[in-house]
Amino acid sequence: MAKVTYLKGRQILDSRGMPTVEVDMSIDNKQICRGSVPSGASTGSHEAIELRDANPKEYNGKSVKLAVQNINTTIKKSVIGINFNSLEEFDDVLLELDGTPNKSKLGANAMLACSMTFLKCLSKNSNKEIYQFLSNNKGYLLPVPLMNIINGGAHANNGLDIQEFMIVPAGFSTFSDSLRAGSEIFQTLKEILNKNGHSTAVGDEGGFAPDLSSNEEALEYISKAISASGYKLGEEIFLALDVAATEIYKNKKYRIDKKELSINEISSYYEELISKFPIISIEDPLDEDDWEGWTMLTKLIGDKVQLVGDDLFVTNKSRLLTGIKKKAANSILVKINQIGTISETLEAIELAKKNNYSYIISHRSGETEDSIIADIAVATNSGQIKTGSCSRTDRTAKYNQLLRIEEFLGSDAKFSKLKTFNSKF
Repeated sequence: MAKVTYLKGRQILDSRGMPTVEVDMSIDNKQICRGSVPSGASTGSHEAIELRDANPKEYNGKSVKLAVQNINTTIKKSVIGINFNSLEEFDDVLLELDGTPNKSKLGANAMLACSMTFLKCLSKNSNKEIYQFLSNNKGYLLPVPLMNIINGGAHANNGLDIQEFMIVPAGFSTFSDSLRAGSEIFQTLKEILNKNGHSTAVGDEGGFAPDLSSNEEALEYISKAISASGYKLGEEIFLALDVAATEIYKNKKYRIDKKELSINEISSYYEELISKFPIISIEDPLDEDDWEGWTMLTKLIGDKVQLVGDDLFVTNKSRLLTGIKKKAANSILVKINQIGTISETLEAIELAKKNNYSYIISHRSGETEDSIIADIAVATNSGQIKTGSCSRTDRTAKYNQLLRIEEFLGSDAKFSKLKTFNSKF
């Protein structure tokens, strides 16, 4: 039994300088734990509702005082002094209090802040790390980073349609070696872009945002940086994309490199890309509601590359079930704030596992210093984490936590490599 004895919500700022929700909580009058929630830029329309105040006089309508108020009044009244047997029981109270299918009453941001901090309190009071408390694993997998090093789309103000160009340093024996390779490639890419007169200002997720002429040019620059860093493309380092296709979809056409492509044409475009480059994963290659297209694309190239549903699934068990039935995608991106509670997040992961969908634990473009997703990645043996580039402390906080976990586990820490990727590699 765990009794909530202290709860306090507040408004803080995320990595974009926008308001977000933070919670302090204590169980059984023990140590106060703290959790803070992220926020997305290119959000799927089916995500749980992030409650904002819409007051134009404060943070351009983006303040979260109402969500904080919901924590400090409605939620507090319902949980303070109450004994809970589990995280699921606590989350069930939040879900019942809200009572809406999309968390629009309390706000997914208010609910998640409480859910994740309750988990932290349970872990702390059990004298366990979060990944240990969550897991029944006898062995742990340290995840491969899908490291965003060139930003485009909604994450940058440049000419690139694809939102994220990522390196996947999977061909190493340890997480720390993988991270080192990613960092070295990131720094080498900076030098190469500088030499060619391109901006090395970084976007929301810490990657560079050069104004390049095409998506292929971005992949070519990354390939050069990998080679110049002394690593082997297609053996040690692989590539991944987040197209965020809903952002470039209009009138049943996809805008890529200043061209309007049909579903058949963009499918051919992806086929060509994966034949030219060792691309191991493509996230949101199609619109969030194009179920027919997703099924077709999965049949076409799903045996060659990991096709990841982000806006398609929004960490929602019912949408993932639809995808499984339609044979759409073969992987799910897991974002804790898309669904609003840790329990529902874990349920989506379990459903993915049972149906041989890989699952990638992911950050958002608007992040905080909270590193809980690193623990979730290890606890669930996801084998994959997406938490941005090797710059900005909101991103490196997660990598640094994984380094700590690797050190703590010692010989029990196994690096995932390509074990959990649904691809030809």
